[in-house]
Amino acid sequence: MATTQQHTHSRATMTAAGGLTIFASVMLFVSGVLDILRGVMAIAQDDVFVTSPNYVFKFDLTSWGWIHLALGAVAVVVSLGLFTAATWARVIGVGIAALLIIANFLSIPYYPVWSLTLIALYGFVIWALCVARPDEDGI
Repeated sequence: MATTQQHTHSRATMTAAGGLTIFASVMLFVSGVLDILRGVMAIAQDDVFVTSPNYVFKFDLTSWGWIHLALGAVAVVVSLGLFTAATWARVIGVGIAALLIIANFLSIPYYPVWSLTLIALYGFVIWALCVARPDEDGI
């Protein structure tokens, strides 16, 4: 009887952890695509963005576009690795989400609402990847 209860508890825990990895991979994929679209917007037509003359981390908007495009593309590739439950994707996923939080923070003056939204989404990705246990998630 005790073995059956322990096995059931282990299976429920494993499902929750697997769900967190799937959650992180979907959120990283969606956020990466949004960053790619943001990069394309900045490269193609940068008059959509707000300009602030006295910003410390001021770059040309086309430069910000290429930064977001490249980091967003890496995020999409890493999210596909998370779908396959690869260990490298979990490690790089936390790192790329942290880099994208920094990039979005630095570009807050150019597109504030979008930046804050993506910061929150990447925060959820980091949380989900750090909370899910690799031994119970099949990784």
